[in-house]
Order: sequence, then C-alpha cells, then structure tokens
Amino acid sequence: MPATSHPELDWLYTTQMFGIKLGLDNVTKLLNALGLPGQGMKFIHVAGTNGKGSTCAFMHAMMQTAGVSAGLFTSPHLVRFNERIRDHEREISDAEIEAGLAKLRVLVADWETHPTFFELAFALALDWFQQRGLPWAILETGMGGRLDATNAITPEVSVITRIGFDHMDQLGDTLTKIAGEKAGIIKPGVTVVTGLQDPLALNVIKATAKAKKSYLSIVDEPLMDVELGLDGPHQAWNAALALEAVREAGIKLPAVQLELALNAVQWRGRFQSLRDGRIILDGAHNPEAAFVLAATWEMQFPGESVEIIFAAAKDKDVAGVMSALSPIVKAWHFTTFHSPRAMPTAQLREIWDSLDIAILPITEYPDLNSAISAAGDDKRLIAGSLYLVGEALALLDNAATDFQVSLQ
Repeated sequence: MPATSHPELDWLYTTQMFGIKLGLDNVTKLLNALGLPGQGMKFIHVAGTNGKGSTCAFMHAMMQTAGVSAGLFTSPHLVRFNERIRDHEREISDAEIEAGLAKLRVLVADWETHPTFFELAFALALDWFQQRGLPWAILETGMGGRLDATNAITPEVSVITRIGFDHMDQLGDTLTKIAGEKAGIIKPGVTVVTGLQDPLALNVIKATAKAKKSYLSIVDEPLMDVELGLDGPHQAWNAALALEAVREAGIKLPAVQLELALNAVQWRGRFQSLRDGRIILDGAHNPEAAFVLAATWEMQFPGESVEIIFAAAKDKDVAGVMSALSPIVKAWHFTTFHSPRAMPTAQLREIWDSLDIAILPITEYPDLNSAISAAGDDKRLIAGSLYLVGEALALLDNAATDFQVSLQ
C-alpha cells in the first residue's frame, strides 16, 4: 500500500526507527521548548491494558454533550494518522499536521537525543489543542504509564482501566510489575478512578494512591439501564468508569443528556459490524481482550460459531489469544498485515497446532485482501491485531490508498 504523499508526515514515520524509548526527559524538554501545555489547560489522563480507547470515547462524548470543549489524543490510528488527534468538531487536518510537524522538525534537527515518533505525535497534539483554544484534553497513554510521554503533564483526574498482560518485554512479566507501571500516572493529590481489577493490580493502585495522598474512587458496578453505542458487557464497565471520571473532573450533565451521549458513541475496530453484519471487526490482541471478544460474540450470537480471519504481531501472546477465541471459532483463515511486526501464517498454524485444542479447518492467505475476497458473502470475524483491523477498514471502505502503515 502506498505511503502518504505528505513530506512532513513521511518524516515523522521515519522517526519510528528510533523505536520506543520510555522516559520523560526528552518529552519534557520538547514540551518546554514549545511552551506546552498552555496555561490553564486541563487533562484527564488514561492508562490501562484494555478498554482505554472506549473509555476515552465515552468521556469525550459526555463532555461534548455537557458543552465542554475537549481534545482527544489516542493511539494507534487505524487508517490515517489524523485519527489520533481530534476535538468534538473534527480531526486534525493534513495541512495542520504538515505545519505542526514542520515546526517540530526544525526544532529538534540538531538534538543529540532525537525525540521518538510518539513524543513528536504527543507534542503535535498538545500544540493543536492549544491553537484550537481547547480548555480540556483527554490523553490516552501509549504504553505503560510511569514513563510514557503523556505522563509529562499533570491531570485533573487519572483513570486506570482494566490491567492485564501485554507489552511484557517493556513493562514486566508479572501483573504486579505491570500494574506498577500503569499506576505511575497517579500524581500527588490528583484523584484517580479505577474499576474492575484483578486483586493484585488493585492492591498496587491502592498502595500508589495512598503513597501519593491521592483520592481513589473505585467503580464497583457497571452502568446499567443505559443503551450504549458500543457492544459487549465490558462496555458497561468502561462507561461507568468514564462517567465517574467525568464527574470527578467536575463536569455534570442531566440523565437524559447522559443517555444520549453514551448511546451515540462510536469507536471503530471494537466489535464493529460492516457489510450488513457479514463482517465483524475487533482489534483484540491480548488474551484478556480476546476473552472479552469471545464473550461479546456469544452474547450477540448465541450458539453460533464463526470463521475467523486472523493475524497477529510477533511480540504478542498469540497462543493466549487463540486459546481465548477457541470457543467461538469453527475455522481459521490465517493471513498477515503490512508490517514487519506481522507473524508469518505458517507460524500461526504451528502455534494453533501446538495448543492441541481442536482440529479445525485452516486456510492461509498471503494478504488480507485475499482472505476477505475468499469469504464472499459468508460471515467472518476479523481479529488479532489493531493493525489488521485498520488495514481491513481501509480495504472495506475502498480507501486502501489512504491507508498509512505505522509500527506504533
């Protein structure tokens, strides 16, 4: 698929060669040089393993309905970089990306330690939010929390969604270690909101909040009797978490407006239905997310198994994801996506065979387009990676030429 024709954005993508460098020194230097964040700007900061994007989407919708202007910074994008930075009116435009990155490129040209892709994207977002005159912004962490670039700001409220196993090479190999990194977004005296957690993770959050003298609000039940725009039982927990965070930020809205806001929420790539329900997309890429996907499928389609178009990144717990999806799968269609991180289809087959769960039909495809085309009008679930889902959206929306491959 072709790269974007925008030179500054092309340059930004080249900075992915610097990899992911966790730490706050460089991003703090970058923000200080830009005079960011602007005086008076307020933030809600979100960390966690699963549910971050949906929780951010719920909060953003509620703030819009309450008449509170807010920016939204999330990652990764699915089809185009512009998706990462938006407000209630629109996404950042191509021209604004080019202008903002041109300024950043000149600024960091002679820096001994070059900022990373994510640090530059975050700085671009804050700069755009300031230019738009937004009083609030919702920030989703990229990885972890304690050393994530977004942790360079001080929020009004910190939010920690459900913590599970992911990015273990960078964050640690136990739930306690991972929770310690996520809880690193808790700032002294700043309220933190969390919800359903494994006891090990919750103990870390409690201890960190106590040490920082931060008020901890624990959401202990899902939001009931409200129709949500996102499917799945887990979304009722995400909505409850979002509602509590918005309330702790001092933003209130009547029940009728609340229901309208939550019902209107859309978040692409999360149990998203396309082509009259013949294709369902979900970016589940770790075991816990895959368990949730399987539960959502069984709730939406009781007693119905499905053929899954599946691809995954090499650094993920692919065996765990496959095991979690096994109760709903009746055939695998292994494929890949446009990234050096994609796992070869032969290796996907080997992993499934090694699990010795069931003998199922397996077909391998050299690319996603072939897998989708072979499905015809048959029902398919596309899952295993957000990168896969993004590529699928581009293909299904006939927007393949707009697709921007990203490693982060």
